[in-house]
Amino acid sequence: MDAASWFAQYCEEAGLTDQLAGEPKYVELLVAGLFGETGGILAERKKRRREDAAYPVDEERRLVEEVGDFLWYFARLTTVVESFDLTRLDGAVDAERPDDLADALALGTAVGALLDTLQRGANVDASSRLEAIWRALVRVATGSGICLEHAAEKNLEKTRSRWPREREPVPLFDDEYPEWERIPRRLKVEFQENGSVKKPVVILRCNGLNLGDRLTDNIGTPDGYRFHDVFHFAHAVYLGWSPILRVLLKCKRKSDPLVDESQDGARAGIIEEAVSATVFSRAKEVNYYVGIGRVDYDLLKTIQGFVKGFEVDKVPLWQWEEAILNGYRVFRELCKHKGGVVTLDLVERKLVYEAPGMASGRAG
Repeated sequence: MDAASWFAQYCEEAGLTDQLAGEPKYVELLVAGLFGETGGILAERKKRRREDAAYPVDEERRLVEEVGDFLWYFARLTTVVESFDLTRLDGAVDAERPDDLADALALGTAVGALLDTLQRGANVDASSRLEAIWRALVRVATGSGICLEHAAEKNLEKTRSRWPREREPVPLFDDEYPEWERIPRRLKVEFQENGSVKKPVVILRCNGLNLGDRLTDNIGTPDGYRFHDVFHFAHAVYLGWSPILRVLLKCKRKSDPLVDESQDGARAGIIEEAVSATVFSRAKEVNYYVGIGRVDYDLLKTIQGFVKGFEVDKVPLWQWEEAILNGYRVFRELCKHKGGVVTLDLVERKLVYEAPGMASGRAG
């Protein structure tokens, strides 16, 4: 398929995931995004030049992602410049051999020229500026061994994962296993806070038995992390995944030794704890998501990198966002009331909180 054809299709798909539409100074935001992605491409080119053979394969994927993100902003800009002609696009490169670093710098120069043109309100000139950006991008991609159409496809996969047209969660990972190896589909757990004011301790109780170890905040200034098991519960409910909870409930999938070791084993548990701790560090900076209805994109992508190679890497970003926001919704209640009862409903995908002594709960 020629460049103009696949790019036209990509522009239509990209428009379906545009979260900036309607914002004040929309064009300026798009150009700012284009600048940001240019910086990402340049940074990757610099690292590749510096590291040479030590440049990791994952970083190659990162460059494809940066180019795909650049394409998204570029595609949206072509829709607001009325004089832009898609048929003028092609994938040809000048005979001169591409220079990965120099071409990345040239791309930044071309984006700067576009900004200058738009600020002067010269839409006709803007069309030629966009064509110049395209030519520079083609050179960057060619010099880096990247297929632009492939980068566009990967970008659409990512944006659909974050902003899908329809939200259909990934099926629970243990649906095909015996009942005793599944995370219980409905479970009620009580968080009891004991200890002293200076050193509060949380104990989990389920069916009259203690569940796991006694937990403290394990930090100089108390911050509520003693209630962090609720994040594992949220992972189970909204992702269908929690190696930590499987250990606590003794429902590892031992009928399949490979799954038992690779998906329910110690390494998977360490990854889940790392995800919880990383998100918690970010959550502290935004008041534990009080009044916030989204999780920042960079954090979601960081998590996706953490879980690569584990079954949960099939879960789209929007499900991770639901798990995080609902986990912190209940976390805040647990901190406020110094405990309570949490019900996990994996069928309805709900996490329900009941304050101590209350009969009804709050679900989400």
